[in-house]
Amino acid sequence: FGPDYRQILSLASPPLEVLGGPEVSTQLAQAANDGMAELVQRHPDRFPGFVASLPMNASEGIVTEAHRAINDLGACGVQVFTNVNGQPLTAPEFRPLFGAMAEHDLPIWVHPARGASFTDYLTETSSKYEIWWTFGWPYETSAAMARIVFEGLLNDYPSLKIITHHMGGMVPYFEGRVGPGWDQLGSRTSDENLGAVLERLKTRPIDLFRMFYADTAVFGSRAATICGISFFGADHVVFASDSPFDPEKGPMYIRETIKIIDELELSETDRDKIYRANAVRLLKLKDR
Repeated sequence: FGPDYRQILSLASPPLEVLGGPEVSTQLAQAANDGMAELVQRHPDRFPGFVASLPMNASEGIVTEAHRAINDLGACGVQVFTNVNGQPLTAPEFRPLFGAMAEHDLPIWVHPARGASFTDYLTETSSKYEIWWTFGWPYETSAAMARIVFEGLLNDYPSLKIITHHMGGMVPYFEGRVGPGWDQLGSRTSDENLGAVLERLKTRPIDLFRMFYADTAVFGSRAATICGISFFGADHVVFASDSPFDPEKGPMYIRETIKIIDELELSETDRDKIYRANAVRLLKLKDR
């Protein structure tokens, strides 16, 4: 893709916390972050930065490793998954991470995590036909975003920057439900006062959802790319491809995503934001 093509490194699935207890996940996170930092040092023209992995089941070790990766290794953000062994990201033990990243003024990447054990129907024992991945992952991302919104994290940390994988999951397509639908939060619920949640937010839920950032990793879908850019705006979209998880094992999603963005009716300024400028700003990279 030419000498100007560069990548921010991150660790792929699965989440480290599913591989072992706190001691194991901490060791794996340290090894991963040390390794990615070394690659950045060895190949700065190809890899201008990396996203740190964290031992999310290690309690106080979460923030400790985030600080180490950023302060000592130069990480340009951290990656978490949409749940931590079934716990929501908004659980009390994970909140210090959001505060720490707001102080660092660096982004949190959110990647979906869901397996075949999440059944399609309550009467079954596993998801079929990889529905857990095709539809389950976008749902996971959307559910995590909703919990972050309604449980006040964006109100508590208004400078927080969260980059959602796969163009924000289902959220852009369901703009109507997220907008006027959730403006009526509580109208479909009789056993708790959800109207109080809206009062506490002090703004429309959809406006908080637009505070998220999203990447272009939608497997070469032009329609999804258009929908996501329309919802989040060019200032809140960054280039990503999900390489190498394509039928060609690497180049296809990169090539097709570039082709789509090049063909969209965008100003050159907005196109540059998506390809480069937003990442430079968010990740505090050297602009070159």
